[in-house]
Amino acid sequence: MGAPTHPDPYCAMARGELPPDVGPRRLVCVFVTPVTEFLLHFARDLGWETVMMDPDTSRLAWAEWRYADKVYSVPTADWVDRTTDVVVTDHDREELGPVLESFLRLPARYIGVMGSVRHPAPHVDALRRLGVPDEVIARIRRPLGLNIGSRTPAEIAISTLAGLIADRNRRPGGFQF
Repeated sequence: MGAPTHPDPYCAMARGELPPDVGPRRLVCVFVTPVTEFLLHFARDLGWETVMMDPDTSRLAWAEWRYADKVYSVPTADWVDRTTDVVVTDHDREELGPVLESFLRLPARYIGVMGSVRHPAPHVDALRRLGVPDEVIARIRRPLGLNIGSRTPAEIAISTLAGLIADRNRRPGGFQF
């Protein structure tokens, strides 16, 4: 490819003249949902290692795996580290509390649960029933992503990934620079 033709390395990256320096990233999508497939697809293109995780192995058996680099049914320290972003794509599953409690015991960089601010956050009560302290529950982010008015699974995935990129880059998202 040759040397960059622009002195600003970010411009050179945007032109494809330099590879992006994003560091290691892993995205874990918890629960098989329509949003999960889009998250895994787009995240792979954005440089994340992609993981599909669902404690219900029967759901995993029928899931579309083509965008998942790895598939698991239980979170462990073997694959959840400080480069890992965890996105829970279904806040109505009965396993929500135990699954989140497992992730909270691991050093994930980011843990978020999808859901509208117009609705109560069911994960809070589920975790409190399991004895998880409020200061630990506070690690969980909700809502996720940027407020772009997303409604479809693909739009929700784009919003979520944009929010994760902004968070990783310590930026507010939106139109402030």
